[in-house]
Amino acid sequence: MRSSRYFSAMTLAFTFIIFIACPFASSGAKWEYNGPDGEHNWSSSYPFCGGAFQSPIDLQTQLLRYDPNLPPIQVQNYNLSSNEQLTLSNNGHSVQLSLPSHMYISSLPHQYSAAQLHFHWGSSNLLTGSEHTVNGKRFAGEMHIVHFNSDKYPNISMAVDKHDGLAVLGVFIEIGEFNPAFDRFFKFMNGIKYRDQKIQVPAFNIRTLLPARMDEYYRYDGSLTTPPCYPSVLWTVFRRPVTISRKQFLSLATALYASYAQESATVPLHGNYRKPQLADNRVVLVSFKDGLHGILSAASPFQRKQVIKKLLVGDLADLADEGLHQLLPNLSSKPGKDKKLRKNKKGHWSQATQKQHWSKNKVPSNPGYSSSAGKNMATPWYMGAIDTDKGMCFVSLEENVMHQLERYHATGLMVDALKEVVFPELNLRSYLHCRSDLDLQTIRKLIQGRSRDEATELEQSLAEAMLKKMRRQINQHRNPNMKTTIGLPQATLPKDFNSALTYHRPQRVEWED
Repeated sequence: MRSSRYFSAMTLAFTFIIFIACPFASSGAKWEYNGPDGEHNWSSSYPFCGGAFQSPIDLQTQLLRYDPNLPPIQVQNYNLSSNEQLTLSNNGHSVQLSLPSHMYISSLPHQYSAAQLHFHWGSSNLLTGSEHTVNGKRFAGEMHIVHFNSDKYPNISMAVDKHDGLAVLGVFIEIGEFNPAFDRFFKFMNGIKYRDQKIQVPAFNIRTLLPARMDEYYRYDGSLTTPPCYPSVLWTVFRRPVTISRKQFLSLATALYASYAQESATVPLHGNYRKPQLADNRVVLVSFKDGLHGILSAASPFQRKQVIKKLLVGDLADLADEGLHQLLPNLSSKPGKDKKLRKNKKGHWSQATQKQHWSKNKVPSNPGYSSSAGKNMATPWYMGAIDTDKGMCFVSLEENVMHQLERYHATGLMVDALKEVVFPELNLRSYLHCRSDLDLQTIRKLIQGRSRDEATELEQSLAEAMLKKMRRQINQHRNPNMKTTIGLPQATLPKDFNSALTYHRPQRVEWED
């Protein structure tokens, strides 16, 4: 009885977390790309950096889904008057150019107004520094033009931590011909050699920085690529790169410093790109089909809504019998059984071990989503994902999860707690927009109120359907070593719970990406 009251109280607390509105805030800890404060340690101060739906990713062919309904990117008011002044700055992590909010993208469901653009690049010795990669290929650099959802939020600070807050245009940069458009502000680099230096530069036509072809691009749900790493970005990465000359590239790679002017030891500003992150069952929609052999088309949103409806109220076995297993993840060879309590070869804990550790620390697994066994909440967690107008505020979520963990002396579990709370809703939202496959963790959340027999029947039916599909493919290709790529989930390995993570209380800080 006490256990039931405890879980119910925690459920109400975490349900409140997800739907509360909040101001922008994040932890102000120091971060770099390398060294002790490098990206491998970002999650200790910025827990979302170790969470779900992170960016950048490697745009691999097997992740791509062709969507014929993706329109060409249309931008408005990008041709700025030279009488207008823009702020060019060195923030210690990148070169940033401020942009007026009357610039906007008009080809998305909401209007997204411009805020700034910035760059990621390599070094004079390593001419590769893009964040996104294409089948493992890294370009010389990458430009990001950051926009915020001005239909729903008054400014970028209010939008940055909302699930639908940002839209970023990504442009690959390769070394080739001289580009006069980039020289409109590259020629002022000597004025911002050191961190926090800023100068005013004449505005120009920002459209000239973009590729000529704006109808060919990659589209996926992701995150900021710098702390605090909120998964709040709708990414559009153009297929065609733009070129700059080697001299222009070196003006980025050699002329700038990450240190302040008054510091005696100067720190060069280069190599400022984050490594590719896990796909987390996401797929990448593409607006082009040429050059991609055998690429799958995106499943319709209607069919995906039917899958969710069946998971909630329908016959679970029908999902497999009707062939809809292709929209669901591959399951283990032993459906319905938990993994053994053991560490794998990489030192990560198995799923069952995670649950044991949560119980040991008296913090419920999957906070905010379930009450006592076999009962649904008054307000199901998935309602916020199905109703896309309902937002997620990541700052408020972080603060409330931290408060709950402090009560049970389990602050070291911050990253994993946020991942358990956030991932199913992000996965479901993205799935309904055709930008993710449905993850097994999310499926189990959706059917947690169903009877155990029904859930077991679903897993057995799906496993049998996937096995038959694999056998057909093997016979068709006459290659016993071939593996199917349809419905294959991305491996998501949790962090070792024994590693102590320190966490600093949120403070206001300037974000960059």
